Amino acid sequence: MVNITVVGSSSIDLVVTAPARPKAGETIIGNDFQTVPGGKGANQAVAASRLGANVSMIGRVGKDTFGKEILSNLQDNGVSVEYVEPVTDVASGTAHITLAEEDNSIIFVKGANDYVTSDYIRKSMDKLKEADMVLIQQEIPEETVEFVVETCHAFEVPVLLNPAPAREVSNRVIERATYLTPNEHEFAVMFGNENRSDVLQLYPNKLFITEGKNGVRYYDGEKEVVVPSFEVTPVDTTGAGDTFNASFAVAIAEGKSITDAIRFANKAASISITKFGAQGGMPTRKEMEE
Repeated sequence: MVNITVVGSSSIDLVVTAPARPKAGETIIGNDFQTVPGGKGANQAVAASRLGANVSMIGRVGKDTFGKEILSNLQDNGVSVEYVEPVTDVASGTAHITLAEEDNSIIFVKGANDYVTSDYIRKSMDKLKEADMVLIQQEIPEETVEFVVETCHAFEVPVLLNPAPAREVSNRVIERATYLTPNEHEFAVMFGNENRSDVLQLYPNKLFITEGKNGVRYYDGEKEVVVPSFEVTPVDTTGAGDTFNASFAVAIAEGKSITDAIRFANKAASISITKFGAQGGMPTRKEMEE
């Protein structure tokens, strides 16, 4: 059983299903509303745990009803919450999600996730040191992401940076991260108008561009490779990227080759979008094998 430490966000997702996205100033009638656990960090922790990894989460929640729900859900999914502390007088994070036209739009309100600071991380250094892989995303402060990547680099612990939501990433962080997994939009924000193939060649077996239904693109040191995704009928694409990142991290930590790890992660992500909710469709190891 591999040890995965996830540093990142948690939230409650407020999900509206609608036939279309409203235009500015427009009101439309939605089809459904649900609240479900989410947040990129928590999603990745749950996905990794369901695949059989020993997972610890480092994050913050509010001292509110949502915070209790977040902690309870993580524990129910086998994730250690020893380093997920409540913050007084700050609300838990929330994501406001619209599902329409076979895709999603999301507004994320950080809340307590803004308190996942470098000083807070210093209290949990043992969890970083003992990890076979550290997973981190960008719904927490930028300086925390930089601190974690630098610390893992110093400890010689592999760290996967999922640069989502999109923002500029310093060259120092790009160089020190072991794996980078932007989607096409995030790649554009990180690297501007630079040619995709040229950038991939700068970071062989390190930079992986996720292209949705078209698969995952990377440079293996000799050639550009596209590992195709699996064709499924999507129900809810929320959390597919988180499932991919967690599954890829678990597979690499278990010793799979990069191509096999991507295939494994593509399969998990494809399964995840066939059910509702960011975490609702995340597969167990048994479901993957079947």
